Amino acid sequence: MKLLTKAIETAAKAQYKKGSSFKQKIVAKFFDPCGSWTWYLMNMDPEDGDYCWGIVDGFAIEAGSFSLSELQSYKGPLGIGIERDKFFTPIMAEDLWKKLNK
Repeated sequence: MKLLTKAIETAAKAQYKKGSSFKQKIVAKFFDPCGSWTWYLMNMDPEDGDYCWGIVDGFAIEAGSFSLSELQSYKGPLGIGIERDKFFTPIMAEDLWKKLNK
């Protein structure tokens, strides 16, 4: 599955200048269908295209950076890669953070 559509990539790159601020939207949700990790994309470097910033729900819920190329190249124990939630509706990062940390 292609993790980024052109619309998601454009939205994420447009928000790059907002950095780690939660006053921006989560524009995409990626998940491991064979595991419990989820990555929520806030923004990405418009020049590099690999450096992403968002909320990661893994061993703990934290805000931080992740590599798009690492997500794209990962294959789990069943040979299944990371997927994009096609039905995800963008949400403000601060609202998602509160929801995840209840």
